[in-house]
Amino acid sequence: MAKKIKLHGELHRYIPALAYWQGYKVNEMKIKHYPRKYGKSKYYGLNRLIQGSLDLITVKFLMTYFTKPIQFFGRAGLLLLFFGFLSGIASLVQKFIIGMSLTNSRLPLLAVLLIIIGIQFILMGLLAEILIRIYYEPRGKPPYTIKEKINFNDKKS
Repeated sequence: MAKKIKLHGELHRYIPALAYWQGYKVNEMKIKHYPRKYGKSKYYGLNRLIQGSLDLITVKFLMTYFTKPIQFFGRAGLLLLFFGFLSGIASLVQKFIIGMSLTNSRLPLLAVLLIIIGIQFILMGLLAEILIRIYYEPRGKPPYTIKEKINFNDKKS
């Protein structure tokens, strides 16, 4: 079972989550721990905490959005577009209602920046969708696994 789980980098910490994601049942067993005889543990530390946090984000992203990355990037892009248009409307209100010059405000620049980044996020999601389809479709492998078939006949009618 563990040989089928693809581990990259430091993802070995999250083998139970990756196994569960691939459809395996995960159980906990009590084991007897023996005290360390030699040396000092390198398990703790700020660098380990940072690496572990980034790996956890990677595992969560893969488990949630691996087959549908447009859901992640599209939501972020639409949110950025919304705030970009909101900033643009606020800058137009400042210009035409309040009478403030656009050169005295940073809102127009923020609006353009958020809109461009929002469009880039949406396009990145579309590219990720294309990559996922290129990965799965030519190989003929589904993006899911079937544990067992119940009342399934191979006869074609």
